[in-house]
Amino acid sequence: MSAFDQAIVRLLPVVPRSVVARISSRYIAGPTLDDAIRVVRELNAKGLLTTIDVLGEEIANPDEAATITRAYHEVLARIEADGLGANVSVKLSGLGLQLGRELCRENLEAVVRDAHDRGGFVRIDMEDASTTDATLALFRELRADGYENVGVVLQSRLRRTLADVAGLEDVRLCKGIYLEQEAIAFQDPDEVRTSYVECLEALLAQGSYVAAATHDEALISETLRLVGAHGLGSHEYELQMLLGVTPERADELVRAGHRVRIYVPFGTHWYEYSLRRLKENPKVAGYVAGDLLRRFRRR
Repeated sequence: MSAFDQAIVRLLPVVPRSVVARISSRYIAGPTLDDAIRVVRELNAKGLLTTIDVLGEEIANPDEAATITRAYHEVLARIEADGLGANVSVKLSGLGLQLGRELCRENLEAVVRDAHDRGGFVRIDMEDASTTDATLALFRELRADGYENVGVVLQSRLRRTLADVAGLEDVRLCKGIYLEQEAIAFQDPDEVRTSYVECLEALLAQGSYVAAATHDEALISETLRLVGAHGLGSHEYELQMLLGVTPERADELVRAGHRVRIYVPFGTHWYEYSLRRLKENPKVAGYVAGDLLRRFRRR
């Protein structure tokens, strides 16, 4: 972690909420579903696909999990009604995983079934390592039950991920934002990149549909080389990026004929989400701050 990153993290608790709001407005659609729909329409108009995520991971009771579940039903209904190029991403903690596996399974299946009936797709996001086994198990159960409209996320940072690849049909591959212990996760950036490429190669070799999620230019280039080597058409893979991060590069990739999807989070928990994500990964804090400084200087 650089001194700049450390300084950003130390300052976060005293940064005024209004300032955090201005910073996060570039990376979060807003507090309401209408905000998310507006952003999705803008991205779709530029040829970009999207994934909508309802913020709210730290829930304390089944009613809160039910509220998030209902929010996803509303998102799916709007996607269908407005004919948007969008799917949804869910975090199992938001659907009640910490409150009980069966509760989470019930909420998750309700969302996946609704998406299925509307011709939509659900991506189960991957959280910290304590949830990996449960996440993969629930994903495999739903696929075994005939839900082909559900995918999962793998993080190349975890040492176990290459072994987890086997048999997974639809995978979003990312480096992973969660900082884990060295015993279970690679710490060196080059090791994380090497793991990413190994996992990507294994997924492509077994015929999985892969959504390569990264802003790392070296990994983008390697992804394009590998999908080309496998003779994949533009509809047989996709690249994914975060809202507001290197948007010019996303536009370039679309113009080059690639399928690109942007992650669009929204919700009233934007403040907690912003602080938690930046604190969990100080390098992201520095990256975001650096991105903002570069834009300020250009102006």
